[in-house]
Amino acid sequence: MSTKLLPELESVVSNFKFDIITSDRKGILQPLIDYIQDKHNTESEIRLNLICTHNSRRSHLSQVWAQTAAAYYGIKNVFCYSGGTEATALFPMVAETLKHTGFRVQVIAEGNNPIYAIKYSDNEYPVIGFSKTYDHEFNPSSTFVAIMTCSQADGGCPFIPGAEKRIPITFDDPKAFDNTPQQVEKYQERSLQIATEMFYVFSQIK
Repeated sequence: MSTKLLPELESVVSNFKFDIITSDRKGILQPLIDYIQDKHNTESEIRLNLICTHNSRRSHLSQVWAQTAAAYYGIKNVFCYSGGTEATALFPMVAETLKHTGFRVQVIAEGNNPIYAIKYSDNEYPVIGFSKTYDHEFNPSSTFVAIMTCSQADGGCPFIPGAEKRIPITFDDPKAFDNTPQQVEKYQERSLQIATEMFYVFSQIK
């Protein structure tokens, strides 16, 4: 059964168009669709660990949108995590971008690496967002797929301990536009690209 999203988020999601995803890009996404479908067929838990270099931007956006997409399409037993090759902090513009799209974002612990609760639905457990390494104890240690969301982490981490599979699905870094007049627009653009692709992935699960 699908989850009802928060109203503003629901209206954003209803405008996603999968035909803007190129056939090449769909080919890159297909191994993840196959992995999720195989797990879904056997009613196994589906653990996605979305990995980037600093676990500050793309991996968090991917984690939040993947968890939201799974709920929206009613795919059960999906647990999304994120991590980096090093820990920094969730970049504040990521939280602002998610808030602007309709997520309810709350800081639940302050500090150099704040912890965020990110809600996509009134009655679902929030995604907990903070920067950590991919092998941090908060993340699964086995029976998960490692999804490499940036080319640096993909190239720098040829082996992820405990991962059943490793799938590169890389995105351009919106960090390139930090402190420029295009920052808000480019973060929103990257977030919506990631969202559309994650929703496409889960829309294919039968």
